Amino acid sequence: MKYASVLLAISCLLSAVNAQWLETSVQLPNSAEPFALCYNSTGNKVYSANQVTNTVTVIDGATNQILSNFAVGSFPYALCYNPQDNKVYCANMQDGTLTVIDGATDLVIATLTIGDSAWALCYDPDDDRVFCANRGSDDVAVVDGVTNQVIATVPSAAGPSALCYSHDEHMVYCANYWADTVTVIDGATSQVVAEVPVGVGPEALCYDPQNNRVYCANNSSADVTVIDGATSQVLDGIAVGHSPTALCRNSRNDKLYSANSAASDVSVIDAAEDTVVATLRAGDGPEAFCYDSEYNKVYCASFIGGTVTVIDGAADSVLGTITVGVGPRSLALNPVQNRVYVANYYTSTISVLRDSILGIEEGRKSQASSHKRTATVIRGLPADAVAFDAMGRRIADPRPGVYFVTENGVRSAVHVRKVILQR
Repeated sequence: MKYASVLLAISCLLSAVNAQWLETSVQLPNSAEPFALCYNSTGNKVYSANQVTNTVTVIDGATNQILSNFAVGSFPYALCYNPQDNKVYCANMQDGTLTVIDGATDLVIATLTIGDSAWALCYDPDDDRVFCANRGSDDVAVVDGVTNQVIATVPSAAGPSALCYSHDEHMVYCANYWADTVTVIDGATSQVVAEVPVGVGPEALCYDPQNNRVYCANNSSADVTVIDGATSQVLDGIAVGHSPTALCRNSRNDKLYSANSAASDVSVIDAAEDTVVATLRAGDGPEAFCYDSEYNKVYCASFIGGTVTVIDGAADSVLGTITVGVGPRSLALNPVQNRVYVANYYTSTISVLRDSILGIEEGRKSQASSHKRTATVIRGLPADAVAFDAMGRRIADPRPGVYFVTENGVRSAVHVRKVILQR
């Protein structure tokens, strides 16, 4: 009867183990306080901009090991990757500089004076240029990707705070927080072509290529402005939760997500109709997104709550909530290992999340979820065994209970063994 109850519990738990899990946490040196992340797709590396130590840490995407840690400018605030030239850019807010990093060697190859309070970055692949919004000097600097030179400085309205690029229109959009406008810049000529009025406190931008629209999240008016990419005219205003601070696009279902910090929820927007189709509860203070197109999942980091909410992109439902470090501030996707990296500001760690089955990587061709596993009663784990609980979390010192075990260093879902551990 006792074992029957345990086996019934196992069968109930199996529905929950095909989920995302916290694989590991990377401790950064010297209380770094990471603020921004970006992914180097050429080298399969993750870069962390650390504000307290004025450094950038490089993490190997395959092993989660720290590869290097080097100095940049004062108070690094934003990162951007240029895949064409394999370079990483770090905007340093306090000294108004831009650090250019070689993506192959992870060496600093240039430090540019860029403007007052370098705040946001975006890359224009058509012209191989990087745009940097400078919130203190109310302008946008344009940097040539090949020569590492500032080739133009474009005036914006007050408080430029976010950037995004439209490949279809070849335009760069700059949200101006204090002016309640979006500046539209021609990517080829670096000339201002329009100044679009939006809501109060524009703080985030997102481009939808399917409908050729730009979305602007307005923090103080709790709405999202929809801008026509072809005409630079306002098409609509969408009411969302209080204090929208971040936007994210689901390319598979043509949806937008708005992280509403004060409301602690996420608004799901149908981009075809520009209407809110769902409001999902998130942790306290959601303010960063990451989208995994392979598995159609949206990750939302909640700065106050110290959690990451995982959203099903098709069903508009919350799949789970993962506790990470204190003050998660930024997310980055590693599509090779299907990992999501989370920068935890106050604990100076990078949490590594993984899409998994029973704590093992969910391979793109894996059929592991179809394998039926019967439980084995054991009184101790082999020395080379690794145990995971029903939510896919690794357990270093398991107590008596139900676990899923791999042995001999094998990390394949078909080699998972379900056990009942007894004293």
